[in-house]
Amino acid sequence: MKIISVVGARPNFMKIAPFIKAIKKHNNNHQENEVEHILVHTGQHYDDKMSKAFFKELNIPDADINLGIGSGSHAEQVGNTMIAFEKVLRDEKPDWVVVVGDVNATLSCSVTAKKEHIKVCHIEAGLRSGDMQMPEEINRLVTDRLSDLLLTPDTMSIENLRNEGTAEERIKFVGNIMIDTLENNRDKASKLGIPDVLADNLLNFRSFNLQAVENIFALLTMHRPSNVDKKEVFEPLIRFLLDEVTRDMYLIWPIHPRAQKQLKDFGLWDDVMKNDKMILLHPIGYHAMLRLNMSAKVILTDSGGLQEESTVLGTPCLTLRWNTERPVTLREYGGASVLVGNNVERIRKEYNEVLKLERKKTRPPLWDGNTAERCLREILAYFKI
Repeated sequence: MKIISVVGARPNFMKIAPFIKAIKKHNNNHQENEVEHILVHTGQHYDDKMSKAFFKELNIPDADINLGIGSGSHAEQVGNTMIAFEKVLRDEKPDWVVVVGDVNATLSCSVTAKKEHIKVCHIEAGLRSGDMQMPEEINRLVTDRLSDLLLTPDTMSIENLRNEGTAEERIKFVGNIMIDTLENNRDKASKLGIPDVLADNLLNFRSFNLQAVENIFALLTMHRPSNVDKKEVFEPLIRFLLDEVTRDMYLIWPIHPRAQKQLKDFGLWDDVMKNDKMILLHPIGYHAMLRLNMSAKVILTDSGGLQEESTVLGTPCLTLRWNTERPVTLREYGGASVLVGNNVERIRKEYNEVLKLERKKTRPPLWDGNTAERCLREILAYFKI
């Protein structure tokens, strides 16, 4: 059997790493039934900090094929990826194309594979935010409609697919593959010293007491256009962080290039840089982020993956979004996250509440670190149904 796996952006790398590991383990144990695997990187995230460094850190082999698509509008990325990926499929003639997550590469390659009459497997199927303004929601809906095998991370995702009329035999509950990566890297991350993580990645070169930071800090990630692209939204968020969060504790912010650009464009950069409790970092690697999440008093984020990790780690999480495709991570369902959007009054209220909370670790069903093996097992079993 020949499988092509597709990655395009940083979250994909964290999801595909355990799948590649599962294939290697299978091939070592079943040499008479080896899986030929080809890794295709579309190049949606194309700089070293967003791509090459993650491959190295997570022990992902170099991509067999790099399409080099790069940046562009959604239409440009999707169209250029489809053109390039069609040539790959006609040359390689795989049995399966495996896509993960909800980025443009996921949509592009699933559509192209189906047009070439190739089976498609979607890992992390069935997630829904209900927000059709999110490009990722369109990607999820189309990919799930086309995929032959839908591998779901939680029971809510199964219900979403059933409610959309998906045939039961196409749905398989395998758990959350992101947690495989967390479990595979937990020990290594835990050995990192927080002062060392900060010293190695500092963007604002000032004399911070890095030992004091370790005692209590908040962690921030923020990059979505809904939060950073409009001054009337972004500035009140920054003022809250500078005036209130840093009054209570240090705030560590591995800053996304988009957010950094907007800070400068909106005249907020100098205020952020001169705050003695705001620690800006360059984009950091997986292990460094995991280590910070393990010890943070609270995390404020608009990232989906960090909602999931916070649930397992027990880090109280303020999700800077009005909706989430991962409701299993929300506090009302036993998780660690609460939706606060970008309204400062709501953020303030929940922030003050969350400071009173103890860490509470939660592990939804099949978030056990063995999801990748179940994914491969379902693919191998498909033609035996």
